[in-house]
Amino acid sequence: MNAAAHLDALSRARPADLPALLASLSLVAPLLDAIPGVVFFVKDLDARYVLVNLTLAQRCGYEDVSELLGKTAEEVFPAPLGGAYAEQDRRVLREGLALDDQLELHLYAGRTPGWCLTRKLPLHDAQGQLMGMAGISHDLQAPAADHPAHAKVAEVDRYLREHYAQPLSVGELSQRVGLSVSQLERQCKRILRLTPQQLLHKARLDAASRLLARDLPVTEVALACGYTDHSAFSRQFRRLTGLSPRQYRDSLKPRSRLEETPA
Repeated sequence: MNAAAHLDALSRARPADLPALLASLSLVAPLLDAIPGVVFFVKDLDARYVLVNLTLAQRCGYEDVSELLGKTAEEVFPAPLGGAYAEQDRRVLREGLALDDQLELHLYAGRTPGWCLTRKLPLHDAQGQLMGMAGISHDLQAPAADHPAHAKVAEVDRYLREHYAQPLSVGELSQRVGLSVSQLERQCKRILRLTPQQLLHKARLDAASRLLARDLPVTEVALACGYTDHSAFSRQFRRLTGLSPRQYRDSLKPRSRLEETPA
């Protein structure tokens, strides 16, 4: 069973309480640590980590998973990113609704931007009461252009990365690689876990994240990335990062040594 299947199973489980759930997960914890490019976690009703895999701990600057337990996203990630992640957690816990396949831009080690696809699900006890939440994030990698099954999706990905500033449609992309729109959508979801439209947003915001590291006006960045409407760019950027373009730019600024040390 992969990490995504574990997450789905957790959402259907009805243990007596959160400690009982954590005890049942102790046997599979080593498997979750061994999955490359995947972050897995469980949080309590206060959005504090009560179970994490090694990948998440190491990305947050910890050598052992125990050092991350009991902390919230605000205590672990740099501001303002931590606040945005924490608000996302509180929304899942407050509303009891799942967050499915959320395309997100994160800052990895060395403040390098990277993309992941995130799912967060509420957890309920045997009485149906909300007791916490679980989540998983998959790193997104480019398709292998030399793999026969990936060739057409790789071509779409390459074309988007080179022409993101142009007005593009899914129909145009499907014609370029000789697929129907539905075939292209299925292939993209199967290989990259993204729709063609999400790939376009990713290509544009990849470029935006690079340009925001420079001293360009946000309006100029929006135009350079294919957005004719500055507010539409800001809304899309906030939806995928939890931050406004200006907040993201501020998050890239060097911090003091003390600030770089995890809380």
